[in-house]
Amino acid sequence: MSQETNIIHSLSGVAAKDWKQLNTSGNPFLEYEFMAQLEQCHCLDGHGWEPSHIILEQDGVLTGALPLYLKNNSIGEFVFDWSWAEAYQRVGRSYYPKLVSAVPFTPVTGPRFLIREDCDNADTVCNQLHTAARHYAEQSGISGIHYLFPDDTDRRRLSDQGLLLRCACQYHWYNNNYESFNHFLTGLNAKKRKQIKRERNEVLDSGIDIEILHGDNITPDHWQEYYRFYASTFYQKWGSPRFTPDFFQSLSRLMPDKTLLIMARYNNEYIAGAFAMRGNDTLYGRHWGCSSQYRFLHFEICYYQTIEYCIRHGLKKLDAGVQGEHKISRGFVPVTTWSAHWIADDQFRSAIEHFLSEEKYYVTQYMHELSKHLAYKTI
Repeated sequence: MSQETNIIHSLSGVAAKDWKQLNTSGNPFLEYEFMAQLEQCHCLDGHGWEPSHIILEQDGVLTGALPLYLKNNSIGEFVFDWSWAEAYQRVGRSYYPKLVSAVPFTPVTGPRFLIREDCDNADTVCNQLHTAARHYAEQSGISGIHYLFPDDTDRRRLSDQGLLLRCACQYHWYNNNYESFNHFLTGLNAKKRKQIKRERNEVLDSGIDIEILHGDNITPDHWQEYYRFYASTFYQKWGSPRFTPDFFQSLSRLMPDKTLLIMARYNNEYIAGAFAMRGNDTLYGRHWGCSSQYRFLHFEICYYQTIEYCIRHGLKKLDAGVQGEHKISRGFVPVTTWSAHWIADDQFRSAIEHFLSEEKYYVTQYMHELSKHLAYKTI
């Protein structure tokens, strides 16, 4: 059997039909249409993400792929390593460029090694892909390889390869076979249940109408309205928007069953909107924005409407993005997320390993404390 690994600098170097044979575990962000449109719609331009994907072919058949990007900054990663870069700089070394395996601007757990579904030696293929990435890094003088938000299977594989593991915390909601939103509320303690009802009533009694639109029903006008909200949030908080209008419009055209918009209207004008993507069993809330502030509207659009959607469609989980301790009082629970790091320099590797050991202790303590304040009834 002949085998060959190559680096491709655009997903256009792979046929869509071949990529679709790789197992993405239902994660919409790893599907060909999403990743290719990031490149084709210029979402990566100017943000420091240079595609350097590694592919493995066996007898001319695409068997595995490692989505990989050459980075000259840490923007859009959500695994914060600015202090590592500063440490390199203090001793006259360069932390950038580095290699990052992740979906740009998308802190969502998923597989990082994409393996053909009929492959019977997945672990071997993963080792080959990581080895190819490591050779690329070593030959190019790159400081490290960083796998962000790998799923449990890939986390174990990378740990077995000797990579350093880093943990962090997100907040997810889980569907305990609820029949309705009110059924979900019955599992909360009285204080939190009353709080959520009060927040929902204030929004709905104010005359605000909520629309949930799937890709087939999202028009260019809807995207134009939503993009105005989305862009304003970025300009206020983080600088220029990451995704382009063409990118959003391409999703509803190419991934209509995976693309969701939740829009709020008042006096026949759209005032806010949120964008989400649907996986096999998970709804991923991504970005939101508004034209002006309305009390509790963010919670209604980004949490309560999406929780209701999950219940209505039988989805098991809602991943509403990073940060937000306020999610705890609204039925979310803390979950551990991971990243895995190969560091080229042994001395820096040792220092980072020590840092991660201490950080893990504090993250674990923090999550333990959060678990004492969940919204659910205690038995």
